[in-house]
Amino acid sequence: MRHVLSATVQNVPGVLAHVSGMLASRGYNIDSLAVGETEDPGFSRMTFVLRGDDRVLDQVRRQLEKIVTVVRVDDISSRNYVERDLMLIKVAVTAGARRTEVKELAEVFRGRIVDVAPDSVIVEISGPEAKIEGFIDLMRPLGILETARTGRIAMVRGSPPTREWTHAGDGGRPADAAEASESLA
Repeated sequence: MRHVLSATVQNVPGVLAHVSGMLASRGYNIDSLAVGETEDPGFSRMTFVLRGDDRVLDQVRRQLEKIVTVVRVDDISSRNYVERDLMLIKVAVTAGARRTEVKELAEVFRGRIVDVAPDSVIVEISGPEAKIEGFIDLMRPLGILETARTGRIAMVRGSPPTREWTHAGDGGRPADAAEASESLA
């Protein structure tokens, strides 16, 4: 079973290494990992995609929650959420019909060409994993030279936002919704 976990962590050096090292040392494979600063510069959000049964998910969650710099861990895969991946893909094409084909397919997938060279183009495309994989499958016969992907990021739909944490100065412990709203105002 595929699980999407969203972890709010203190934005301090070494958090990514600590979290990924803990998961690797316990034999958990991460299908995707993306991390970036939140709307509060004192915190970052890590989005993990893992595969495993509920027992594995529970173990991963408990291990993450033991790390001092981890403020909150949510399994959002059971909720209504939006998930996106960003990819740059370099395709071997010269001027002419093949380049036009890549351009038209990029438009169909709501992507865009971001670089043109004499023998290749780079297409930027974002969306759910299935969309990205579908575009890759269509580009494969043309000759994929290189790909780079961000990994999945996800956010629960609707409001209120999941901002139930305090500032790192408070030890990063979860707060109730009223305290969290005040601390982020």
